[in-house]
Amino acid sequence: MYQDETLICKDCGAEFVFTAGEQEFYAEKGFQNKPSRCKDCRTARKGAKRELHTAVCAKCGGEAKVPFIPRDDKPVYCSACFEEIKAAE
Repeated sequence: MYQDETLICKDCGAEFVFTAGEQEFYAEKGFQNKPSRCKDCRTARKGAKRELHTAVCAKCGGEAKVPFIPRDDKPVYCSACFEEIKAAE
């Protein structure tokens, strides 16, 4: 039913094969878009470090490093306080 398909990576421009097995997996998961990056570029992108922003923990007042820009209208918690709050729910 599926056949190997050659695609072009949108990051590096290299050709890569979208195998029949991968296509079947995508279909089973309900993915509708073909991959746009080769395996190396996908791996590099996943491994890239996110920029962390510093904020003041709303519970303990300590430093919190978060992967988003903190806003004044929402509390930000350090990892320890976040886990404590999450465990109490």
